[in-house]
Amino acid sequence: MSIAKFRPNTGLFRVAVLGGRSAYGRLAGIAGGVAVGVCLLLLLWGGANGLQARDDRGAWLRETGNPSMSASLDASGALAPIPLTPGTALMRTRGAEVFRDQLIERRDFAALPSATVRVPGIGKPPEPGSYYASPALQRLIESTPADQLGDRFGKFAGIIDSSALPGPDSLIVITGAPESELRGGGNASLVSDFTSNPYGGSAASYVTVLTIGAIAVFFPVLLLISIVTGLGAAQRRERFATLRLMGAPPRTVAWIAAVEVAIPSFAGAMVGVGLAALLTPAAAEIPVNGTRMFASDLHAGWLAAVMVVAVVVAASALVAGVRTARADVGPLGVNRAVHERVLTAWRTVPLLLGIALMATAVVTIRVLEIRLPWLESPMLVVGFLAVLAGIVVIGPWLTRTVSRRGLRHARRAAAVIAASRIQRTPVATFRSVSGLVIAVFVVSVFAGGSSVIQSTDEPVARPGLLHPSSLMATLRSGESAPSGELQAAVAKTVMDATSKPGIRNAVTGYGPAAFSAEGAGPELFFTPADARALGFEDIPSSETVAVDGTFLYFWTTQPLALKPAPSGALEGMVPVVLVLGTDGTPEAMDRARTVLDSSGVTATPASATPDTQLQSSRRLVQGLAVLAYLGMFVSVAIAGLSLAVGTAAAIMDRRRVLGLMRLMGMPTSVLRGIVVREAAVPLLSVLLLSVGLGFLTAWLLVTAINHDYHVTWPEPGYFVALGMSLALACCAVAGTFGLARGNTALTATRFE
Repeated sequence: MSIAKFRPNTGLFRVAVLGGRSAYGRLAGIAGGVAVGVCLLLLLWGGANGLQARDDRGAWLRETGNPSMSASLDASGALAPIPLTPGTALMRTRGAEVFRDQLIERRDFAALPSATVRVPGIGKPPEPGSYYASPALQRLIESTPADQLGDRFGKFAGIIDSSALPGPDSLIVITGAPESELRGGGNASLVSDFTSNPYGGSAASYVTVLTIGAIAVFFPVLLLISIVTGLGAAQRRERFATLRLMGAPPRTVAWIAAVEVAIPSFAGAMVGVGLAALLTPAAAEIPVNGTRMFASDLHAGWLAAVMVVAVVVAASALVAGVRTARADVGPLGVNRAVHERVLTAWRTVPLLLGIALMATAVVTIRVLEIRLPWLESPMLVVGFLAVLAGIVVIGPWLTRTVSRRGLRHARRAAAVIAASRIQRTPVATFRSVSGLVIAVFVVSVFAGGSSVIQSTDEPVARPGLLHPSSLMATLRSGESAPSGELQAAVAKTVMDATSKPGIRNAVTGYGPAAFSAEGAGPELFFTPADARALGFEDIPSSETVAVDGTFLYFWTTQPLALKPAPSGALEGMVPVVLVLGTDGTPEAMDRARTVLDSSGVTATPASATPDTQLQSSRRLVQGLAVLAYLGMFVSVAIAGLSLAVGTAAAIMDRRRVLGLMRLMGMPTSVLRGIVVREAAVPLLSVLLLSVGLGFLTAWLLVTAINHDYHVTWPEPGYFVALGMSLALACCAVAGTFGLARGNTALTATRFE
């Protein structure tokens, strides 16, 4: 057969692809690795779609509406209310409605009987005194005593449709209220439609965090696919040398190599699609930002599956073909030992460039205070991607540098052989541990980013500060109701509260009618007995005492002192705040919340100092913490698999050399020492760098998102993840000992 007329056929493929149990094992390894990779890619794709769908359904909760008061004054000199029309409804966003440690999204509506406004999930606004609840909240209401939760909302009218719920665990309630009550609270707005923007002002931060998280998990998957498609490279070079000896041109050999990898890659990709479909219901059970997802949201769709399979198979085949073409396999197979280029310090450039990009974004945002959303997010994402790639690029250079110094001090045969091989092929050596190195970096980033959750201190009981077990609510403006009616309603609320189990006292604070707990309000006035009930110790001997209005601020950390108020200070004052002291049990605190929220006299929902843990600016990071921990688990699992596959591939590629060493009398223990050193040196060379870069990257990301965030000492789970990584590394290396023994038998030395 002439070279010019050489064409690939079935016989050639049998020569190139088959050849014994090891060949079948190699193909199975490629298929299995690709299956895992495709499965994870589709789950990531579905997760991205699910988060987007969840946020789109909950976008209406971000509607703020338009002012309900006109800029003109009425006859009494007050701002004139804008009247309701059929095309508008009055909506009040009550802030945080809390039950135990859970936040409830509550929206109160008032509308005309002829209103055409449609509220997402229910349609027409509810009648006064009735409510619609999400399925999860209604189950909670039905399983909880009414005086702890249900009495806050009124009469049950129906279930909110899932089209308006972020997830099946969402706690949302829509209530109807009289127009006078909503206007009296002073924080109602007019709505005619509802926004479709799911992120509000934090869109850039939210998308940036999700993008970086997806890249952090996606990158190890690509490394895994790259490693498994390189299984048995040395064996393939031998078979391709046989084809060259038979007259096959280099282009044909490269084409056969591509098809050889494409076939098991396609089979593995199809299995991965099936695995993703099977695991989607389980993935939907993972809570993100307080709720699970609907399983239908996590399906990536057939188009996404086709795209992932096509890209993975095409990329695997292309890489295999290019590698074979660049290897320049000769007809005699003389270039079994692949020599790598000499590595230089230029490999540090991608890493330094990535850090510089992220640092520039932080300096621009925090130091120069220049906000360019269209530029900030790309700089952070591209910088993070460059750091990831930079670690992989710089790893072989650091590995070669360390092995060169280690070779000078090597005294044992295993150390000399391992160091020499690392120096000759640092890229191939580092490739086997690159997945674990990237996993350590990703875990450090996730741990550093989620550590801001711990930076909010738990409230403590101190004289001069609002007690953590007390519930507070500001009252409706005295201008919206006659003073006598307001006094009577407050007195009735106090009587109802003190009759409930676990509520120890009820304290009414007085102030001007325009008092607001959200601004730099004026002083609050109490009787000495009420001040003692609030926990004050040094109480002046006067009829009335006063304290600065910041006493109600949950973020006030310095105790405030009382001062005597002038005689007759309460004249002209109205009740502005009601504080209920409880025994601190969850049941008592929920009874107190229910009493205040259902009283009809409060302008804000009842709240306690511990609620700041639920409402802080760190809720974005808190909500994504589960994804961070999931990312840690996925990265570590992929890393262990990648290390096992990479180490096994290194042994299979050198089975003949190792077999000759065995034939010369080298003990198996020395071979095991070589395998251990070849995995340990590149890993330890970059391990500390990965940890440091991970926390540096987390700090840069956290600082760029919000300067109030602070990266603190990581949770114990981080050290557990590191321990798991090292344990997986040990297990992966130990698992290849049997492979080293089986692939270095005498039969491995039979050639030519």
